[in-house]
Amino acid sequence: MKINFIDHVNIVVFDLESATKFFEQLGFVVKAKRELEGSWIDKTVGLDDVHARFVAMEIPGAQTIIELLSYDKPVGDVEDSISMPNQIGYRHIAFNVDSIEKWHKKLVTLGVECFSEVQEVPNYRDKKIFYFKGPEGIILELAEYPA
Repeated sequence: MKINFIDHVNIVVFDLESATKFFEQLGFVVKAKRELEGSWIDKTVGLDDVHARFVAMEIPGAQTIIELLSYDKPVGDVEDSISMPNQIGYRHIAFNVDSIEKWHKKLVTLGVECFSEVQEVPNYRDKKIFYFKGPEGIILELAEYPA
C-alpha cells in the first residue's frame, strides 16, 4: 500500500470560463468537462443538493491535473484575504493510491474524520474517491483508478 503521486489540485472559482481561459494561457489543455450532481457528490464533499461544473486541465505530458470547480448550488462565499500570499488554506489535494478501501479502513482505524465511504465517480474511468480531514481541518482526497 503506497501513495503513487499527486492526482490533482482543485480550485473553486465563480467564473469557470474565465478561469479556464487563464490556465489555457499558461499552457494547460482541457482534459474533461463535467457537471456534478447526485448523492455520490453530496456524500463525497459533505454538502446537500450539490450542482457544480468542473473542467479538468493538464499540461501535456504531466501527471498532475488542475480541476477548476464552480458550485452553482450551494454557492460559496468569497473571502477577500484568500488571494493574499500568506493566507492559510486551500481546497484540497488528491493523492493517487492503490487499495483505496484499505486506505479508508486504515484512516478510520486511526480516528481520521472521513466525509464518506469510498465513492465511485460515475462515467469517469471507474474512478473511486473519498475525502477526509487532515491536520487543522484541511481537506484531502484519495483517488484510485482501475489498473
